[in-house]
Amino acid sequence: MKKYAMIAVVAIVCLTAFSSAPAGGREYTPVEQAPDMESGYIDHVSQKDQQYFLSIDRIDWYEGDAAITKFLEREGDSELDGPPDGYYILDDEHSLQELPIASDAAVVMQIYNRTGNVVDADIIWNERITVEKFIELLRTQDDDLDIKSFPYHMTVKNGEIIRIVQQFVP
Repeated sequence: MKKYAMIAVVAIVCLTAFSSAPAGGREYTPVEQAPDMESGYIDHVSQKDQQYFLSIDRIDWYEGDAAITKFLEREGDSELDGPPDGYYILDDEHSLQELPIASDAAVVMQIYNRTGNVVDADIIWNERITVEKFIELLRTQDDDLDIKSFPYHMTVKNGEIIRIVQQFVP
């Protein structure tokens, strides 16, 4: 039930955001994949010796032509000619990986509950927030817009997360 409520809220927010977006304004641009990038869902956050750690369920994220190819490879008998929303997620391995977050990591969000009232939630593409604000959001139980239900792309250097980008999903 919680998932359906979140999906409905996100759909309303998307429709509102897109219907009022100025021409050429807020547009989605795919996150460019890189060899040092890990994509996944955040299971939980912990803190050890003044450093935050994310436990991540790693996924494979596909968009555009790559999503269509992978979708048809995996689900060719579905009678669809591609993934319904233009992206495809593979989560074949459900083990968690724990990675530390650099204290100066960049955190980039697309949508979250900024005011405490989920009705006010709006998409602001590539909004930078602090690591501390991100941790606060992860620790806040928001059944209507749970930011852990979104995939994230994390750039990892020397075993530490230096950039976190929330992947918007329609």
